[in-house]
Amino acid sequence: MPISADHAEVLGLKALSWLASSDELLPVFLGSSGASISDLRDRVNDPAFLGAVLDFLLMDDAWVMAFCDSAEVGYSALTEARAMLPGGEQVHWT
Repeated sequence: MPISADHAEVLGLKALSWLASSDELLPVFLGSSGASISDLRDRVNDPAFLGAVLDFLLMDDAWVMAFCDSAEVGYSALTEARAMLPGGEQVHWT
């Protein structure tokens, strides 16, 4: 059963919080996304920004596993949540 958009946003917020608490990973996110510390505060309610956070975490299996283990959610939860946020739609090229 797919998760709701509200649940996806909650998971995105948890991912943002987890990312912000990582002294090692936060600078990588900021550098690769062009976001600033103030963006983290200002865009916390922006579903598209939360989708970008999930996109970032989904780039590395170790990051997915670390976050999901800390949040006590299944490893597929991030991809399910990402699909429910803006820009996460499945692209069909045919």
